[in-house]
Amino acid sequence: QRDDGSDMGAFLCYMGVRIMEMHRILCENGTLYLHLDHTASHYLKAMMDAIFGKQNFRNEIVWCYSGGGIPRKDFPRKYDRILRYTKGNDYTFHVERKPYKENTQEVGIHSTYSGPDNKIDLARGTPITDWWTDIPTVTGWSPQNYGYRTQKPLALYERIIRASSNEGDIVLDPFAGCATTVVAAELLNRQWIGMDIWDGAHKAVVQRLITVGKLSPSGVPDDMLADLAIPDQQGQLITFGELHYATTPPERTDNREIAVPAFDLPPQYQKAKWERLSHDEIRAYLEPAQADGENIICAGCGRRLHRRFMELDHIRPRASGGPNTIDNRVLLCRPCNGEKKADLAMPGLWKKNDKDGWMEDPTAARAAFEAAGREAERVRRTLR
Repeated sequence: QRDDGSDMGAFLCYMGVRIMEMHRILCENGTLYLHLDHTASHYLKAMMDAIFGKQNFRNEIVWCYSGGGIPRKDFPRKYDRILRYTKGNDYTFHVERKPYKENTQEVGIHSTYSGPDNKIDLARGTPITDWWTDIPTVTGWSPQNYGYRTQKPLALYERIIRASSNEGDIVLDPFAGCATTVVAAELLNRQWIGMDIWDGAHKAVVQRLITVGKLSPSGVPDDMLADLAIPDQQGQLITFGELHYATTPPERTDNREIAVPAFDLPPQYQKAKWERLSHDEIRAYLEPAQADGENIICAGCGRRLHRRFMELDHIRPRASGGPNTIDNRVLLCRPCNGEKKADLAMPGLWKKNDKDGWMEDPTAARAAFEAAGREAERVRRTLR
């Protein structure tokens, strides 16, 4: 990616169509986890709300870790965000617990987790929250390290898979990388599908499944077995023939339907012609209505001035919800327009002009105001 962030739009387009497809094929009780760093999580959160519906947002998990370099001019960035969304309200979820601290004290009688003697059941433990600090990242000396730049620890994805699936369920990782998700799924007796554009992804799957003792090396090409410490073959193993590997895109199953439902927007109000008049068009209607010979009468003070000194203003201020339509516009001289600003309605302007001694002809001012109103009503009847 470019350092100036100018490629973020392309990244969001790239992710958007893929997230829509993930939403389409996700089972009704399924969950999608989107693992992001600090550079894009805020953008993708808004996109996920639009695709899944903000009501289906469940958690923003913060995975904290340590290790790596320490910058000199920034706080060290030592966490990732994991967004969790479901397809609907009926979703699979299993609570994972961690042991209580040894010094945990008695709790109140209304505690959900207290036993019959009102003491915490230490053996049961407490549910983990959305703040994960107990899973270290993959370091250069970690035995899990496969050499993949964005590799995540196996325990992280095991926790995610255990929480939101049952044995035999299907786990899909469309960005499988070095196969951490598929290895975690196999260890937890889930079916899995891994996808990646990296040409080494298939080899990574084979090698890592052999390393964890879940794939029989029988029939595996020699170049995939090189430098591997083959573990003791215990338990039920999958064979190389059971790994279905393909490089051609699968057939479409969406019948080219829209991936997500259309937004439920209210019908757009169709404005009449008089509501679509421009500033200049409104002025062209109101000037003859407020005219006195070659001059225009100011509806605020009653002065008769050349049109160049007149300005179009709102009767009811925009700050109070006044529209830009002709029935809410009037011509004022520049001093009256500046005095009115966005605070005063016309009666307030007349009162202030009287108080300040600026009102020249109150009868003419009100007559100009009423003439503008009659013209606006005529235009409304004419331009439907």
